[in-house]
Amino acid sequence: MTVKPDMRVDLGGIQLQNPVMTASGTFGYGREFDHLIDLNRLGGIIVKGLSLLPSRGNPPPRIVETACGMINAIGLENVGIERFIAEKLPFLQDLNPPLLVNIYGKVQEDYHQLAARIDEEAAIDGIEVNISCPNVKAGGMAFGVDPQAAFDVIRAVRSQTSKLVIVKLSPNVTDITEIAAAVEEAGADGISLINTISAMAVDVNTRRPKIANIIGGLSGPAIKPVALRMVWQVAQKSKLPIIGIGGIMTAEDALEFLITGATAIEVGTANFVNPRVTIDIIDGIEAFLTDHGIASVMDIVGTLET
Repeated sequence: MTVKPDMRVDLGGIQLQNPVMTASGTFGYGREFDHLIDLNRLGGIIVKGLSLLPSRGNPPPRIVETACGMINAIGLENVGIERFIAEKLPFLQDLNPPLLVNIYGKVQEDYHQLAARIDEEAAIDGIEVNISCPNVKAGGMAFGVDPQAAFDVIRAVRSQTSKLVIVKLSPNVTDITEIAAAVEEAGADGISLINTISAMAVDVNTRRPKIANIIGGLSGPAIKPVALRMVWQVAQKSKLPIIGIGGIMTAEDALEFLITGATAIEVGTANFVNPRVTIDIIDGIEAFLTDHGIASVMDIVGTLET
């Protein structure tokens, strides 16, 4: 009789039944996929980014398909934290997987207030902090490209909550390990990387950008090699658990991230291509472990031989 492998992973003190999570911004508020997959099979659910007040995001067009991926400039459209708690959380709190809420702000105080509000909700297990957003007090420079700014915002979040704090890092930096070290020192419980890469696309007939915002975020298979490199670099220097993100379309993609040093992964753009992809990846990882006689998914984490 074949013994099923242990798919559980520990993410900063929270146990996931498997390492497959949903990437913020690509899975709505969870309920949108309820008729497509069994949400209770997921390792964890991360909802789209929330701000203090509702946001309409950027004007269209704001998504364009590119070679091996897509560019988006949605502008973090969302219902705001209070509507989320009142309207979306009741459904999510009845699900089994841990729930993480992604947050963003334009100034440090936004993050401070969001963390304090979320800390009041027992049904929310943790926070994923998006620091790729422009800091309006610093002339629009993203919090996540400066180690001190990253440290300050995560310290503000940490001061307001005892919940799990995961920091989603921007790849648009010179040295990703410097930012990782800063958020670790500030009190983060884990790191998710990477966020999208700044990019643009042009319509040659109109000679205009294909996205109204001109610049957007590139995601999908095109960024996977960059994401893997950054996961590996951070894993060499940080003691924090890492969530790998970027171009994960198959179980093999997910396994690459785990072997490179990620404890868990998030599936993003692939949800637009195949709404069942998260379940396919869970099944694929389990099949790989079974075929190779590996007892636990944790036995392959960080096993890259160099």
